Amino acid sequence: MSGHVVAAVDGSPPSMDAVRFAADDAARRGEGLRIVNVIDPWVFDQPLTTPPGFQESLCESSQAVLDEAAKAARERVPGLSVETATLTGTVRERLLGAAKDAAVLVVGSRGLGGFLGLILGSVSMGVAGRTACPAIVVRHLMTAPRQEIAVGHDMSPESEAALEYAFEEAARRQAALRAICAWQVETHMPVFAAYTTDLEKMFELGRRAAQEQLAPWREKFPQVPVHEAVVREHPVEALSRASSAVDLLVVGSHGRGGFRSAMLGSVGHGVLHHAHCPVAVVPSRPLDRPEGGRA
Repeated sequence: MSGHVVAAVDGSPPSMDAVRFAADDAARRGEGLRIVNVIDPWVFDQPLTTPPGFQESLCESSQAVLDEAAKAARERVPGLSVETATLTGTVRERLLGAAKDAAVLVVGSRGLGGFLGLILGSVSMGVAGRTACPAIVVRHLMTAPRQEIAVGHDMSPESEAALEYAFEEAARRQAALRAICAWQVETHMPVFAAYTTDLEKMFELGRRAAQEQLAPWREKFPQVPVHEAVVREHPVEALSRASSAVDLLVVGSHGRGGFRSAMLGSVGHGVLHHAHCPVAVVPSRPLDRPEGGRA
């Protein structure tokens, strides 16, 4: 991953938290910060229904929001390289476009609403899992760092990108990593629910597979303390609970179906609604595992 960090802002408190989070992230990466504000094109397409000077006023308001956000970012990280831009278009489409050449896209959980509501719940949910880079939704900005992040994985190839991002982020933060693999056999394979011995065997196989998936990443990042957890619990419950004690929760955009589906799209959506810390949604992509890993 390379490039600048992008933060979307509309002047609402959640979006300003997103800017502060993005400033910290850019500083850790040694990259610049680009702050964007999006104006819906319908305002410019209907000249007869808007009063004189309305469009100019809207652009001035957008610049004022950007100026305030840039000031907050520079106060957060003195000396940070910050640029701002007003974009015109459908909010989700313009944010997805801005993320194409970015290292990370950061948005707030909710915005102001109305045509200036640039970071509505629907928008944050709309970009998460669809960006070319990791999308971070800032629902709660941590005031006191816990020096730990959490990642959900499900032994599938689709979760490798989330693991890579989580290990890199833990290394950048000099933080510990809590790797959580959660699944419910009873939910996906009820035929086994009455067979305790079979369930225990399946759980043990799952635990070993989770350890094997983490092994090459632990070897690549020996400086990162890793706490492994394999639990029989719904992934949303397990990950949401873990989020109350970490600085960042990392999930994949999609996972594998069946009893090992720890990072399905529905799980990611559930986590975004219930997490107590910022959530990074990492898009699945072809990825070479570290040397020594399984194919």
